[in-house]
Amino acid sequence: MSHITFFEKPGCGGNARQRAVLQAAGHTLERRNLLTAHWTPEALLAFLAPLSVPEWFNRAAPRIKSGEVVPEALNAEAALALLISEPLLIRRPLMLNAADGSRHVGFDTAAVTAWIGLVPSAQRPSSLEGCASPTKSCSTPTGGQHAHV
Repeated sequence: MSHITFFEKPGCGGNARQRAVLQAAGHTLERRNLLTAHWTPEALLAFLAPLSVPEWFNRAAPRIKSGEVVPEALNAEAALALLISEPLLIRRPLMLNAADGSRHVGFDTAAVTAWIGLVPSAQRPSSLEGCASPTKSCSTPTGGQHAHV
């Protein structure tokens, strides 16, 4: 099994469910606060580069839901600067596999299973992105992506 650095929003119910699924599969986690991590453009791009710019964003973030921030209207440079200045806008979780340095964004269960393996479960939804409560701001509903770096 893998040791994963798991960047999350503390208190997020969706991230708690994701951690539980990873741990049930035998993975160990080093939890880090996504909101207080000191992101550099290079460090954040190591996670985000395989994705299109709109996929970098947490679709449940208040500024995105309100239409104040429109990810599709941003180029990579502007998006990266915005994400570094407002980490709540970053899609989560961000995960780093200590064994091979591969990184993954989001929590589509099929994509995470292909990346590091999960215990099969007929009762688990195909995507664990998003909040346990639909009224809270946690994660985006789109699939995940990983990259070897």
